[in-house]
Amino acid sequence: MGIPVLILGESGSGKSASMRNFEPTDVSIFNVASKLLPFRKRLPVKNNATYQIIYECLSHPNKKSYVIDDSQYLMAFEELDRAKETGYQKYTEMALNFSGLVRACISNLPPDIIVYFLHHTETTEQGKIKAKTVGKMIDSKLTLEGLFSIVLMTEVTKEGYFFLTQSDGYNTCKSPMEMFPFKMDNDLKLVDTTIREYYGLTESKGEQPW
Repeated sequence: MGIPVLILGESGSGKSASMRNFEPTDVSIFNVASKLLPFRKRLPVKNNATYQIIYECLSHPNKKSYVIDDSQYLMAFEELDRAKETGYQKYTEMALNFSGLVRACISNLPPDIIVYFLHHTETTEQGKIKAKTVGKMIDSKLTLEGLFSIVLMTEVTKEGYFFLTQSDGYNTCKSPMEMFPFKMDNDLKLVDTTIREYYGLTESKGEQPW
């Protein structure tokens, strides 16, 4: 049973930069929107990543950690590709496609593989910050955060860039008891190490780029 982890944050809040301390043998990145990484280190990346590419790579994993950056574009690009379709059925299918990927990470992967979903946020009419989708039809079918046991959110202050690990009542953060402090550096490698120590998973480095 693999571990999917949701990392929420606005554009520019440090989600992608949080990967900076991974080594190339630690992680592989599915770059959905083919953005340049915001640091000098060269990490293995698959640009223009689609559902098909992600499924194919995860069907024979040779890394212990994977990142989907930014995962909400899987839904956004599918909506654009299907813009000429009428009716609401396509939104049900979009919800099924995304939830199916998360559930596949849980059901089909070995227990020591972690898949990080870096995802944009939006604010509801009630002022709560949540995972961004492509509209109310998706929200009516899917509570995205409910698919994950660990949901972290970026925070930017004059002191620096951080992850929040528990809800303050206005966001959807959550994590197991005593896994993280309430607030920590936005270091995804540190998050990865902490999760593995908490669950007793060994860190294992891959031997190939993918």
